[in-house]
Amino acid sequence: MAQQSQPPPITPPLPQPESDFYWEKCKAHELWLRHCKACDSTYFYPRDICPDCFSRDTDWIKSSGRGTLYAFSIVHRGPVPAFRDRAPYITALVEVEGGARIPTNLVDIEPDPANVKIGMALQVVFEDLDDKITLPKFRPAS
Repeated sequence: MAQQSQPPPITPPLPQPESDFYWEKCKAHELWLRHCKACDSTYFYPRDICPDCFSRDTDWIKSSGRGTLYAFSIVHRGPVPAFRDRAPYITALVEVEGGARIPTNLVDIEPDPANVKIGMALQVVFEDLDDKITLPKFRPAS
């Protein structure tokens, strides 16, 4: 009898010193974002320099985890083996409270355009990818 093989693992993101705090908080199932005190913008991906005004006067703020769907795509053919068995799935750009836009996946929703609407309310959930990386994903808000 042939053994059924597991799909290849997803290559996890590689934390960098600027993003270590972010990944530690994701592991604790908390979403934290960078905030610029100079121009009052909140942004993603975590980095020490504000992408809007280039100030280094930045800090971390805890997100409520609530957001709205800004853009999405339903993927029917995974680009690499690790994603082929997961198709169809929804990639998305979520605008969280505070203004940062996060690229992510939508979960707990059928990947059908009739179910997914720009502007729909979302809530963060976390997927423990391995013992080091936890990914924030979003599901429809209840």
